[in-house]
Amino acid sequence: MDISVLGAGLVGAPMAEDLAADPRFKVTVIDRDVAALSRVAARADVAVREADLSRASDIRRAISGADLVIEATPGHMGFATLKAVIEAGVDVVSISFFPEDPFELDALARERGVVAVVDCGVFPGMGSALCMDAVRSFDTARSVEVLVGGLPEHPTPPLNYRSVFSPSDVIEEYVRPARYLRGGKEVVRPALSDVERVDWPGLGELESFNTDGIRTLARTLGVPDLREKTLRWPGTAAQMQLLRDVGLFDETPCRAGGVDVRPVDVTLPLLAAQWRMPEGEGDVTVLEIRVCGDRSGADQEIVWRLVDRWDPESGHHSMARTTGYTATSVVRAIAEGRYRETGITPPEFLGRDPGLTAFLLEELKKRGVMYERSGSA
Repeated sequence: MDISVLGAGLVGAPMAEDLAADPRFKVTVIDRDVAALSRVAARADVAVREADLSRASDIRRAISGADLVIEATPGHMGFATLKAVIEAGVDVVSISFFPEDPFELDALARERGVVAVVDCGVFPGMGSALCMDAVRSFDTARSVEVLVGGLPEHPTPPLNYRSVFSPSDVIEEYVRPARYLRGGKEVVRPALSDVERVDWPGLGELESFNTDGIRTLARTLGVPDLREKTLRWPGTAAQMQLLRDVGLFDETPCRAGGVDVRPVDVTLPLLAAQWRMPEGEGDVTVLEIRVCGDRSGADQEIVWRLVDRWDPESGHHSMARTTGYTATSVVRAIAEGRYRETGITPPEFLGRDPGLTAFLLEELKKRGVMYERSGSA
């Protein structure tokens, strides 16, 4: 099976390595960053191809002959890239965190006979599938509460954060209004709002705040109370809110030194330099999903947890592992014919099938990413 990976970054490269180690797959990595392509080619048996992924025509040429595409571009490019792949009639697994509604492409994907799995990361991603799997266990599910975050193992002032995926997507998390459901009604709150302290075993005190993470679950899960909050080391919300509120994340140009400049174009490289993970340091990914409901007339609860740490031997960050291996596990499910539904598939649709959910969990476990379930339902 010929697989093209669009993006040779922090997550794209580990996905390419994982798939290239499987003799069933021939992998081509596509990016415009020649240095990034050289790095992944030095680590794995992959072909590389230089292309501008911001251009639909270049994407279609680059993926010519591919049986499946993994789309791993930054969020601001994700929707357009996904559309170009679907237009080319190629099955696709996407990890991009884009703001657009992926179901806008559902009719196109069905028309082209394309299997298109979107939001295929941690949460949204495997966590979304586990939400659906848990909800199915109840006669009536009432609430789903999610805490999730990627953290540097050793927080370093002043920001106490390191970026292990696209820095522009990190900023987007802090800008995009957050949605959640209460009593079946949508509530919209600013990102970074409703800060709460969380005591996480083995890590200590963290903080949680609103981000726009429930995505398609708001319309697919059928639960009246649904909320997701991001976890960071304490102080992050106040820092990022200050930068946002003074306009440093704005995309509207302002006049500076006689030149029109978008503030975010200055802020992004400065923060990216501060957020870069130093050599020899790593991250931890944490996730807790708490689902409450009724079964056989009794109140019950299911809890899914993940605590994953980076791999010093390979150098792969935890966020790359937990995100990337979710996507490559879905690729294997498609390759083996375990999932062949055309149209747009958010990851919670995968959680409708207990056998498929078990397959994905086992594939992740083989790669050291282990979700643990507790509860009585």
